[in-house]
Amino acid sequence: MEQPYVYAYPQGTGPSGPPPPQAGGVIVDPRYCAPYPVDLAIVRKMMKLTDGNFVITDVNGNLLFKVKEPVFGLHDKRILLDGSGNPVVTLREKMVSMHDRWQVFRGGSTEQRDLLYTVKRSSMLQLKTKLDVFLGHNKDEKRCDFRVKGSWLERSCVVYAGESDAIVAQMHRMHTVQSVFLGKDNFSVTVYPNVDYAFIASLVVILDDVNREDRTA
Repeated sequence: MEQPYVYAYPQGTGPSGPPPPQAGGVIVDPRYCAPYPVDLAIVRKMMKLTDGNFVITDVNGNLLFKVKEPVFGLHDKRILLDGSGNPVVTLREKMVSMHDRWQVFRGGSTEQRDLLYTVKRSSMLQLKTKLDVFLGHNKDEKRCDFRVKGSWLERSCVVYAGESDAIVAQMHRMHTVQSVFLGKDNFSVTVYPNVDYAFIASLVVILDDVNREDRTA
């Protein structure tokens, strides 16, 4: 049975009221929600190796997710796989869009009935990263369910619940000798308790894609 979405603002709360006590919940799958903080280690490799050039592990180095890059140079679709190679979500960029839109679907689907959430830039021109996230049920998109703000260059982006100040995930830069010599971009993301870390991982993939587009623009 499909899991119900969790609204960022329960009844009686909102931008003018107190933030929800536990913003987040199941978005992709309940197995990716933990009652404790989860630290994701992200490695962006300059050269593609066995597990691909974008891998996400836990703090012990166990593979959690990897990204299947598009074939034949098609840059509008990526698939987030679990450690066993099963599709978790499919990310598709809408090629004709004023604010650069990405749609994220359950598993390997791109059908609208499997739409989990949509991401778009908050504005056309940005000096720092600002993304708005709308869950699948939020059709009118008058108020976002999550926000991403910060500096991707410094790997200091933060994910907030709705328009509140409630943080659901936070990014940190990691500097290692290995990253310098092997051409790897290492950073970590702390996912707060009861927040779907597969959802956060897919947001990181979109952030990476936005950054690559900005560099080539």
